[in-house]
Amino acid sequence: MRSTLSLSLVALLAAGALEAQTPITVTNADDSGDGSFRSALEQAAQSGKPSRIVILTGGDIALDTGLVYDGQAAVEIIGKGQTIILGADETLLTASQGANLSITDLTFEGPGGFSIENRSDSGGGKGIFIDVRDDQEGEVRLTLDTVTVRGVSGHGIHVSDCSLADDCGAGAGGAGEGSAAALVADLTDVTVENVGTGAFDRDGLRLDERGAGDIHATLRRSSFTRVGADGVELDEGGPGNVSVTALNSTFSDNGFYCDPDLMGQYLPDEPEGEFAQGDMQEADIPGPVKGTPDDACIERSVYTYDDGSVEEYEFALDLDDGFDIDEADEGTLDILVIGGEVNGNLDEGMDMDESGDGDLVAAYVGTSASGNTDDGYKHSESDGGAVLGLLSDASATGNGGAGFAYEEEDAGDLTFEATDVTTSGNDDGETAFDLVQEDDGRGTATITGGEITEEIEAEGVNVSRN
Repeated sequence: MRSTLSLSLVALLAAGALEAQTPITVTNADDSGDGSFRSALEQAAQSGKPSRIVILTGGDIALDTGLVYDGQAAVEIIGKGQTIILGADETLLTASQGANLSITDLTFEGPGGFSIENRSDSGGGKGIFIDVRDDQEGEVRLTLDTVTVRGVSGHGIHVSDCSLADDCGAGAGGAGEGSAAALVADLTDVTVENVGTGAFDRDGLRLDERGAGDIHATLRRSSFTRVGADGVELDEGGPGNVSVTALNSTFSDNGFYCDPDLMGQYLPDEPEGEFAQGDMQEADIPGPVKGTPDDACIERSVYTYDDGSVEEYEFALDLDDGFDIDEADEGTLDILVIGGEVNGNLDEGMDMDESGDGDLVAAYVGTSASGNTDDGYKHSESDGGAVLGLLSDASATGNGGAGFAYEEEDAGDLTFEATDVTTSGNDDGETAFDLVQEDDGRGTATITGGEITEEIEAEGVNVSRN
C-alpha cells in the first residue's frame, strides 16, 4: 500500500508540474487578438500560476502600445531572435505586480532618436520594467539570457522597489519606501545600448531597493553602452546588502545626456568660488540656473559658515558613470569584477559608495578602465565600515582622475592589495592610486609588481611596494 500511494503521489505531482509548464504559444505578429504576444500575457496573468510563453512566429512583432503582464505568478518568455518593436515613447514590457520575469532570446526596440534637445514627453519609456508590490516578500527575480534593449528614452531595464517610482532618487540621497523583498538580477549575454537618452537620470540597468531586502546582481558577457546616464546603477537605500558579480562585461561611453558641449554654455562665468568668513552672502553669488534644455543637469552646491556667509560654491554638470552602486544604510557592498572594460564614461568608470555600518569589498581581476572623465575606479566608505580593495592584473589608463581611488572616511580600516597592476596617464599623468583613511582606522596598502608610471597618493595609509 505504501508503495502504491508513493507512486500515485509522484504521478499526481508530475501531472501538476506538466500542467503548470504547458506553454502558451504566440503564433502571429499581431498587436492583439488570438495568438498574439499581448493575448499570451493576458492568458498567463489570468491563469494565476507560473506560466511559460513561447513565441513561435518567425517575424518581428510591431506594437501599437506597450505590453503589460499584470499577474503575480512568475512568467517565462522564450523567443527565437525576434524583435519587439514599439514606435511610441512607452515602456515595451511591464510586469506591474512584481512577478518574477524570465526572458530568453528577444530584442526590445523603442523609437530611438531622443536627446536632451528631443526629450521624452512621457518622462522616459523603458524597455523592461518590474514594479514591485508594497507587500512583497522573498525575492523578486529578473533573469535575462540573450536579450537586447535599445532605442528607449528611459531606463533600459528597471526593477523598482520604491514607492516614489521614477522620483525615487539615487543613492544616499534617494527617498521613498519599499517592500521586504530582495531584488535579484541575473543577466547573461545581454546588450543594452542607446537608452536613457530622452530624460534626466535614466540608466541602462537600474535596480531601486528601498526596503529591508538585498540586491544581488550577476552580469555575464553583457554590455551597457551609449546610455544617457549610468550604464548600470544599483541603489540600495535600506538596511540590506548589495552583492555584484560581473564577468567579461562592458560599461562604456555612458553618461552623456547632459551634453557638455551644449550645457557647458549655461554655466555661470564664475562657476566656483571660495571666500573668507563674512566676505560673501548667498544673495551675491549666482543663483540656480534656469531656462536650459534640462535644468536638472546643472548642480549647484553652496557651503556656508555658521554666520550664514558663503564659504564656497560650485556649479557642475551632472554627468554619469559606467557602473554606479550606492549602498546607503546598514549592509555590506561586495563587488567582484573579472575581465571586461569600463571605458569612455563621462564621469567615473566604476563609482562604488557605501554609507552605514557595513563594509565595502571590491575585487577586480583582469579588468581595464580607460578614458573615463574622472577616476577609473572610485570607492568610498563614509561610516564605520572597513574598505578592502583587491586588484590583480587590472589596468587604468588615461582617466581624468586617479586610476584607482579608495577612501575610508570614518573609523574603519582601509586595506589595499594590488598585484601586477598597470597604470599610465591618469589625472594628467599625476595619480595612479589615491588612498585615504581619514579617521581612527588603520590604512595599509601592498603593491606588488606591475607597471605604475604615476604617483601613489596616500593619506593615513602606509604603503609598501614589492
